[in-house]
Amino acid sequence: MKLGIVGLPNVGKSTLFNAITSAGAQSANYPFCTIEPNVGVVDVPDKRLDALAEIYHPVKYTPASIEFVDIAGLVRGASRGEGLGNKFLANIREVDAIVHVVRCFESGDIIHVEGSVDPVRDIETINLELALADLEAVERRIEKTKKALKGDKKYQAELDLLERVRDALSEGHAARSVECSDEEREFLDQAGLLTSKRVIYAANLSEEDYAAGLDNNPRLQAVRAIAAEEHSEVLPICAELEAQISTMEREDKLMFLSELGLEESGLDRLIRSCYHLLGLISFLTAGQPEVRAWTIVNGTKAPQAAGKIHSDIERGFIRAEVIAFDALMEFGSLAAAKEKGQIRSEGKEYVMKDGDVVHFLFNV
Repeated sequence: MKLGIVGLPNVGKSTLFNAITSAGAQSANYPFCTIEPNVGVVDVPDKRLDALAEIYHPVKYTPASIEFVDIAGLVRGASRGEGLGNKFLANIREVDAIVHVVRCFESGDIIHVEGSVDPVRDIETINLELALADLEAVERRIEKTKKALKGDKKYQAELDLLERVRDALSEGHAARSVECSDEEREFLDQAGLLTSKRVIYAANLSEEDYAAGLDNNPRLQAVRAIAAEEHSEVLPICAELEAQISTMEREDKLMFLSELGLEESGLDRLIRSCYHLLGLISFLTAGQPEVRAWTIVNGTKAPQAAGKIHSDIERGFIRAEVIAFDALMEFGSLAAAKEKGQIRSEGKEYVMKDGDVVHFLFNV
């Protein structure tokens, strides 16, 4: 999974990237500090995998991972090539979802490119530039679809959807805000539109505001209102605080979080939000050679899940031997659970569940 971290210059984008990836991306107080996208890979924390490792003492321990891409800051006119607009738009097309960092803090030491802090304006600036870029692409697609419609009426539904999306984009709204059926949403996801990508708004607060509580923060509430309208998510976060946490040892980090009244870091909350936003789950494989977590879309059937491991396993799929993680913990090992008849044998129509521990049988 690849997530693009975007935002206007000087909103805390690279600070947050550094904190969650410890990748050491350059972070400074001037626009376009980030020119080429920085990339960092983060392991997905999973206590279930830790528990399996304690049972099997595996040679390899392989958690799921997320790739974060810190993309150059966007400015007004990016859709016309202003600033680093063309590079920005090309980079964002390659990600699965967007983490849009929105500045919600005042600071006389950090320049804002618009001269003041206004998260609603900043969100609208980026969304408008993305919408304008999409509008051009959708209008071209409409013309092609109209030509195809003359020879085949099946294209009428596609044309109707594209025209609804065009109207939304013309008003500066994102394609993801258009009400769609599941089938229409799948079509838009495959159309490569920037504004159809799922978004998490990372509302970057000051340490003082973050510590004071979130319920009565007017800037945060404004971000939440926009997110609700377009079916996005909001993650209140303090990039400076996350930067401090990222340098700590595990025990010190837990103590620090506890003092702040937090159970987990911003990174952990961000990962959970990403999984929820994209409808992702994890299944697990376990043995002495390796314990591993595999990320799949919720609703994936067993053969396609097996294909995540290797295409030959999907092609020669026979059945899946499955046990829920919690049930496995009761018996202590797959062998013990099998002796008690607690391993289920599932066929090609089985829909995988989050936390399934699986052994696939196949023949090629």
